[in-house]
Amino acid sequence: MMWGWGSGGGWGMWGFGWLIPLLVVVVVVYCLTRMGRRQGDPALDILRERYARGELSKQDFDRMKQELGRR
Repeated sequence: MMWGWGSGGGWGMWGFGWLIPLLVVVVVVYCLTRMGRRQGDPALDILRERYARGELSKQDFDRMKQELGRR
């Protein structure tokens, strides 16, 4: 006597066998892209924060950014 979904049951029987691998790929790609965005220049990030707080004038910001070798 067969119980449950029979042979080959589970999500595959309903045609959703592709769903789990697809979700895994989407999560991995999402995590990799988020990590790539977070990697930046800490010195430039601090400079931007100081400029945003009003601690630096536009001229000071531009000069310091140029000294860091950034455009």
